[in-house]
Amino acid sequence: MPKLLTETQIEAFHRDGAISPIDMLSASEAADCLSRFDELEASLDGEVQSRYRIKAHLPFPWLTELIHHPVLLDAVEDLVGPDIVIWGSSFFTKPAHDPRFVSWHQDSTYYGLEPPNSITAWLAFSPSTGEAGCLKFIPGSHKGPAILPHLETDDPNNILSRGQTIEDVDESIAVEMPLEPGQISIHHNKTIHGSLPNGADTPRIGFAIHIATPDMRQVQFENATATLVRGEDTYGNWLPDPVAKHDLDPDCLEELDICWKRYRNAMKSQAEKAS
Repeated sequence: MPKLLTETQIEAFHRDGAISPIDMLSASEAADCLSRFDELEASLDGEVQSRYRIKAHLPFPWLTELIHHPVLLDAVEDLVGPDIVIWGSSFFTKPAHDPRFVSWHQDSTYYGLEPPNSITAWLAFSPSTGEAGCLKFIPGSHKGPAILPHLETDDPNNILSRGQTIEDVDESIAVEMPLEPGQISIHHNKTIHGSLPNGADTPRIGFAIHIATPDMRQVQFENATATLVRGEDTYGNWLPDPVAKHDLDPDCLEELDICWKRYRNAMKSQAEKAS
């Protein structure tokens, strides 16, 4: 019997490759997350999503708490089973009237996980509406080839690091996944998805949590790390992530930077092979 999701939601995820919305945080809890995010960004010379990448939660206990949230884990368990690791997290943010977008892509393209069956939960810290450029996806696209060809555009308005884009997507069948603050969507990492620029008067702030099962392994580099958040790991494919003792824990910051360098080099290598 499912722990959180309905049978209809579970069926929809396996059929379409994504589901939303799922209530995770209260309005006050989401507002607190947004306040913490705003404070963090105000302390930087730049954007949070540029500084804290791939494992954004590592240096922050409050984000580490989010990846252990029981509602998140109950929903994920209903979809992938009782053994769950979280190998990464990323912010995806667009200020009000931001012209930047996220092109049509599959997360599996550069994640380097085998088998490529990981999933992502996208948590809204602020309203993520159609006007604000909410995430949208192509239903059933996770059932095709594991990784489709991606053109690397390096478009400066593309939030993706290399502007990776799937061409000739039938946008007429795309489905929007609007979220209120505190709600999550979940999508399969082979599902084609993207988002438009933010045309709203408010920012669109989202926190993406990258999830796998212990049998999946990182094939692009050795000594990949993750956090076992539920169940057991009998495979040994992941070394344990460090746990932050306080915000900006230096050991966790160092590990974050090491991990981002590994992923950046892996993406560069993939691009060179494709060319």
